[in-house]
Amino acid sequence: MQDFDIENHSRLRAYLIDKAYLRAGEDPLIQNLPGGVSNRTVLVKRQTGEAWVIKQALAKLRVKVDWFSDPSRIHREALGLSWLPRFLPEGTIPPFVFEDETNHIVAMGAVPPPIENWKEQLLGGAVSLDLVDQFGRILGGIHRGATLQRDNVQPIFADQTFFASLRLEPYYLYTAEQQSAAREYLLGLVHETGANVHTLVHGDYSPKNILVHNGRLVLLDHEVIHFGDPAFDLGFSLTHLLSKGHHLAPLRPAFRAAARAYWTAYLDALGELPWRAGLEARAVRHTLGCLLARVCGRSPLEYLTPEQREAQRVAVLGLMAAPPASVFELIDLFLERM
Repeated sequence: MQDFDIENHSRLRAYLIDKAYLRAGEDPLIQNLPGGVSNRTVLVKRQTGEAWVIKQALAKLRVKVDWFSDPSRIHREALGLSWLPRFLPEGTIPPFVFEDETNHIVAMGAVPPPIENWKEQLLGGAVSLDLVDQFGRILGGIHRGATLQRDNVQPIFADQTFFASLRLEPYYLYTAEQQSAAREYLLGLVHETGANVHTLVHGDYSPKNILVHNGRLVLLDHEVIHFGDPAFDLGFSLTHLLSKGHHLAPLRPAFRAAARAYWTAYLDALGELPWRAGLEARAVRHTLGCLLARVCGRSPLEYLTPEQREAQRVAVLGLMAAPPASVFELIDLFLERM
């Protein structure tokens, strides 16, 4: 279907009937969902009670700075929906429903209510160490499970094209152009990332992509999933906890405890693996890279004020000059400098 847009509800309904996903004459409730910058996202509720979330990848992302990516990346998401449940407790990943390679669409089962976005909970001041523990164990489970099945997983997820265009370029390479003092550090980080190919990397492991359902975390958005360096996932995710601790000054002790608990839970779930040696130092370096990228890159954190972004920039550049020796030390030093 030429120029098919799933946010056009009448056309979406006709498409679903034509593909036999809906019965002829069926009239489900369809509504657009707020979401990330890279997809159209629509909720379809059938009269049977079944509900789907349907996503369609955009070629031009919805950010202020021009940012383009091949919409076929949505099919990485389909792979993630198919493979991640093998490594995680039931219910952690929504069930795969269908994909359409022509229109760059993927559909998954909708998480039933009650649900809340974990990012919004955290920004609202609800810092649950139980949820933080789950956050660490989910990532540790992915990294461990994929390592143990490396012979099967690596060939399927070897392509890093979308990780490069949606993470390395807008986060590290673009930031290196904007911040000359960090250029050598960030270019070295890109090289180091390419040299450490150890396990399945989610690439977008963030509270924004987590729903809370009856006290359990549900992980979404897998379009940059690939086989690569697990330290990126750690740096990317720790950045969100630390930046929120920066933003919400009265809650800094809570976010400090959360970041430390996250790292501890992750290591416990990961267990002993051959590539664990050297992981912590790389996790520190990626956290600093992401902390800078989220205030100077193509996708700055929207909740930080201009003054907070500048404070974070200055603090991170100082820490890059002599990176902390451990994740705990990084957590403490960063929040102290705020």
